[in-house]
Amino acid sequence: MGKFLARRLLNYVVLIFIATSFAYLLAATNLQPRVYFEQMQPPPPPEVVNTQLDSLNLNDQTPLAERYVTWISGVLTGDFGKNIQGGDVTAQMWLKAGVTLRLITVATLLGSALGIAIGAYAAVRQYRAFDKAATGASFFVLSIPTVVIAIVIQVLAVAINDGLGFTFLKYVGEYSAGFQGNLWETLLNRVHHAILPTLVLALALFAAFARYQRNMMLDVLGSDFVRTAMAKGLTRRKALFKHALRTALIPTITYFTFTFGALVSGSTFTEKIYGWHGMGAWLIDSIARQDVHVVAAVSWFMAVTIMAASFLSDILYAWLDPRVRV
Repeated sequence: MGKFLARRLLNYVVLIFIATSFAYLLAATNLQPRVYFEQMQPPPPPEVVNTQLDSLNLNDQTPLAERYVTWISGVLTGDFGKNIQGGDVTAQMWLKAGVTLRLITVATLLGSALGIAIGAYAAVRQYRAFDKAATGASFFVLSIPTVVIAIVIQVLAVAINDGLGFTFLKYVGEYSAGFQGNLWETLLNRVHHAILPTLVLALALFAAFARYQRNMMLDVLGSDFVRTAMAKGLTRRKALFKHALRTALIPTITYFTFTFGALVSGSTFTEKIYGWHGMGAWLIDSIARQDVHVVAAVSWFMAVTIMAASFLSDILYAWLDPRVRV
């Protein structure tokens, strides 16, 4: 299994490098940092603009290959360059990454675990009331874009707060402005603010996993190895949990990578709507500012998180399927 995981890890490192390089080249080709300075009032002289762009390695008059080599050399040492305002991209990226990771990690664990459990149980209770209810709820959530779910939940939170006469649900920001308290009070305040955006992202994952896990579970429920396990004396519950569910989880683990990629993209709108200053909101603002280095850094972060999810799925796949370990 060690060789298998080592080969996969090497492949992911190469893919991250290729994805990051393409992201930089596309951003440097399509974004125009010069426009950011020329739109200032009053606009600075062209000489000043060129000097500033040269200092940031963003001058479009410099060959693209030269700019790329300078930038990628810094990335290999952990330096993602300067943003268009002269700030350190690397330092800002780690701050934004912490915000996004706190949001999507909890949402991933909650949404996938709930979806797998409900999907597997719905398959066992096929065509009964629970199965029909779970199927209806899953299709309803899947038919609505994440951005719409985020806005609807925010509107409902406002209505609930107005009805109660006090702020019961927090729907703006990562924490309360000007909040003062000890460590536990600060933690609780942040958790309070994270409930709604986490719920938005977890709902999308729950619906996808519930439908997929139900289908995978139905494929194995009537298999010979499940019937053989029960014939040897295992109870139906143990046979379903130890054999059927374990086998049905194998394709779900692979599916996890794709849904995690969608979750990272979906967090972009959720962060913007709920006022979280994470990678998604940073990406949207940076595109508007024509900020090449920030766009490339966010693309690197997204590539790393998706590849990390893929590597985790490989580990789980090897644990579930003995053939991989051999």
